[in-house]
Amino acid sequence: MPRETVNDRVYGELRRALIKGLFDPGQVLTIQELATTLETSTMPVREALSRLISEQGLEAMPNRSVRVPPVDATRLEDLLQARIVIEGATLAMAAPRLSSPDLDELESLVRRHDAQPRAPAAIDLQLELNQAFHFRIYQASGSTVMIPIIESLWLQSGPYIRAAAMAFDPNSEISTSHFHAKIVGALRAKDIPAARAALASDIGRAFDLLRDKRRGAGVKTPQAGAAG
Repeated sequence: MPRETVNDRVYGELRRALIKGLFDPGQVLTIQELATTLETSTMPVREALSRLISEQGLEAMPNRSVRVPPVDATRLEDLLQARIVIEGATLAMAAPRLSSPDLDELESLVRRHDAQPRAPAAIDLQLELNQAFHFRIYQASGSTVMIPIIESLWLQSGPYIRAAAMAFDPNSEISTSHFHAKIVGALRAKDIPAARAALASDIGRAFDLLRDKRRGAGVKTPQAGAAG
């Protein structure tokens, strides 16, 4: 096995942080602060940021700083449609390969997510459990092509998902756990169309929350036809 270099470690940690939504949309990333946090020099951080910019997970600013892409209507719509299509197809590939123990594990993740308190301090764990649920399904597909594509989509949408989690109101909106439970139920029933529909609703829910938040701020955002 090849040894992991410092550059690879720093890139991997920043990439995972973006996928998990640990950075906010529009957040400016400081090279020195990242280097201090990751306990490394600035050179591996610079290289990692350059790679993530090329993957559209980050964007370079005119003043040579780097930031997480802010919430943008066109980008939101594009990511929403891509995620529904790609992740739905991967779920369909995974469905016949998921055993009863696999589905039990998914239900356990749903229960753990549902048990988390509705508080800002619990959002990081909620996001980790959400990611674990989705990727447990996708990895069962056995596809070496689809998983990297999905990781790229999550790299770009992770910060948006975090913003949606922050905007979630448990008193008036349907939770992630509700849709996850519907996905598992449909998979147990071997009803792939129903599982894909529940997945589309789950993905669309987060983007709907951001659209509502933008409208509340007086910013117009187009509706997405595929969101359930």
